[in-house]
Amino acid sequence: MTRHTVGAVMTKEVLYLPAETTLDEAARAMRDADIGDIVVTEGPTLAGMVTDRDIVVRAVAEKLDPASTTIGAVATREVVMIEQNSTVAEAAALMRERAVRRVLVCDLDRQLVGIVSLGDLAVRFDPDSALSGISGTAPSP
Repeated sequence: MTRHTVGAVMTKEVLYLPAETTLDEAARAMRDADIGDIVVTEGPTLAGMVTDRDIVVRAVAEKLDPASTTIGAVATREVVMIEQNSTVAEAAALMRERAVRRVLVCDLDRQLVGIVSLGDLAVRFDPDSALSGISGTAPSP
């Protein structure tokens, strides 16, 4: 049986934005890149992650002003990482254990090399699953 690694299914294009970026700027960047997550930085340091859900649930539901609220204010600071040579089964188990839908992927030197999402796993291993149909691209307006 072939050992499928996280590195084989991850998204390699990672969007980084500084913590000072406003929510509306981040939302536009997500839309333009057709992605649902941004890695938040403070200078050269990885400071967290913001997802499309963070913007909707944390910001909109709490009536925060998207033009003045920064992604640093709503970012998840405790990010979950997995090594790129880990198996997809290990990634799925980690997502389940930590109750997350996305995991940052690093190399052996703990340098960020990608992101793997629940949708990436679904598309790769069960193309007929309900997740596969909704995970790849953002819905059209």
